[in-house]
Amino acid sequence: MSVAPVLTIGLNKAAIVLAQQPGNGGDKGGQGEDFGKSSPLGLLILILFLIAVALLVRSMTKHLKRVPATFDPEPEQSEIPEAKEEAAEPTPETKPAEAARKDEAKSPPA
Repeated sequence: MSVAPVLTIGLNKAAIVLAQQPGNGGDKGGQGEDFGKSSPLGLLILILFLIAVALLVRSMTKHLKRVPATFDPEPEQSEIPEAKEEAAEPTPETKPAEAARKDEAKSPPA
């Protein structure tokens, strides 16, 4: 198989070419005299960003206070009194059971 050695030699040459340092003279890759120094314009931009973040947090807090604690549907107010009235009035099915309980309560324990 004569293709494999040719491919290996080509990959080795490509690796050597890619691993070499660029020969661009005196350029230090952007690290000149002013590298790492900030300007007053940078400070202004940073302050504007901090103000924007503070306003966004304030707005988000206002909106979150309006969110309900739960999203479960609340029972209607008309349903609650009806349920109490039904429980207060004995129905024909419950009258004999209530009478039996009253009789048991009146009888002395044996």
